[in-house]
Amino acid sequence: MYRPNFCAECGERLARGTGRTWRTPLQARAWCWCESCARRLGRSGFAGLVRALTLFSIAAVSAFSFGRYLRPPAPPLIISRAHSSPLSDLPVDSGEPARGAILKENDPARPEPARSQANDEKAYICGARTKKGTPCRRRVHMGGERCFQHKGMTAIVPLEKLEVKSK
Repeated sequence: MYRPNFCAECGERLARGTGRTWRTPLQARAWCWCESCARRLGRSGFAGLVRALTLFSIAAVSAFSFGRYLRPPAPPLIISRAHSSPLSDLPVDSGEPARGAILKENDPARPEPARSQANDEKAYICGARTKKGTPCRRRVHMGGERCFQHKGMTAIVPLEKLEVKSK
């Protein structure tokens, strides 16, 4: 490796050790200047390292900020529900107390408990062929429907066997 004997800036004789020691890249670059010229030029090991890290940090932060500035805004959140949803389209009144919280058990103003719709309506199973070859056992609303996984498939059992018997 080339080792100069004189400073490249002022011509002063450079004092070098004879032993081979490991040097960082910044120290190896500063080998062609004496200590006073290296400090004056900003080429000393630690000061150069601090300057390089500072410039890199500024560049990284500005690139990140510029990228965030150019990013398009997030799309609005749209929540939709099925047309057969039992929920009301009316806005919710937050001042209204919970329905069952205040009314006592024997209160005449208390509405009748809602009967299970499972007793009133017929329940069906999907009935489409699964990977295993058996009919799908997921419940659906109507006899001709399929579950979310088997939409568009046909049932492998007749419609009469798709109806779930209530207990």
